[in-house]
Amino acid sequence: MAPAISLQLYTVDAALAPDLDGGVRRLAEIGFDTVEAFAFVDRAPELKAAFDAHGIAARTGHAFLVEESIPLPDGTVMTAPSHADTFAAAAELGIEIVIDPFVGPDHWTTREGVERVAARLNAAAAEAAEHGMRVGYHNHDHELRPRIDGQPALQVLASLLDPAVVLELDLYWASAAGIDVVAFVQELGDRIVAVHVKDGPMREGISTAEVPTDQTPAGQGDVRLAEALAAATALEYAVIEFDGFDGDVFDGVEQSYRWLASTLSAPTGAGVSA
Repeated sequence: MAPAISLQLYTVDAALAPDLDGGVRRLAEIGFDTVEAFAFVDRAPELKAAFDAHGIAARTGHAFLVEESIPLPDGTVMTAPSHADTFAAAAELGIEIVIDPFVGPDHWTTREGVERVAARLNAAAAEAAEHGMRVGYHNHDHELRPRIDGQPALQVLASLLDPAVVLELDLYWASAAGIDVVAFVQELGDRIVAVHVKDGPMREGISTAEVPTDQTPAGQGDVRLAEALAAATALEYAVIEFDGFDGDVFDGVEQSYRWLASTLSAPTGAGVSA
């Protein structure tokens, strides 16, 4: 079965903030029936009302599970919601997988740091299981640049995780870190149940330290998206996302949706030139 096509709502957050219902309606008109929730703990009722009104479900959602305090770009520190509140909000929305979206770079340079992340994800997975949910982790580039015993730190994390914990591989950020995303997907196998489908030109210096604004609709950049999608044998969710897009973001999202729908419906071995 082909994975569900989804959208990380962070992509259109600026448009949803003033008009949640109108923005969700536009996503439904594009063709989405699945989205990935963002900052959902304190606004689950509002999100659910908008989703229900337009036939959309949030099957995955991003929420902090590893760290209790998260430094923000403006220099302030955010206190993450409790696990209890997070899983309660996730249950209200019908979320199946709660995915931690970010653990800072300092935690990926040593085995001890990665072991700490793994232990916290494993503990969160045990809590999530009581609610019938799974837990996952989503990468940027900084989890893949450091090498520990010759392996990217994210791969070391995968080896330390309970089988119940899954990965959502961001194909753009993995490519920016110099990873062969197709081989990496093949090596991690069933651990990868979701990917972020994101594209753009690849060049030296791409990192989360300064997020690029020249990301492109899927299939129009240098990321080997189609090949990676074909290699992901356990994929449940193909999640479109833009971190930075210089243009009408809904137009970019719609172009990505059309490309992804076509690619996922292509016969095996076809459409892998992107």
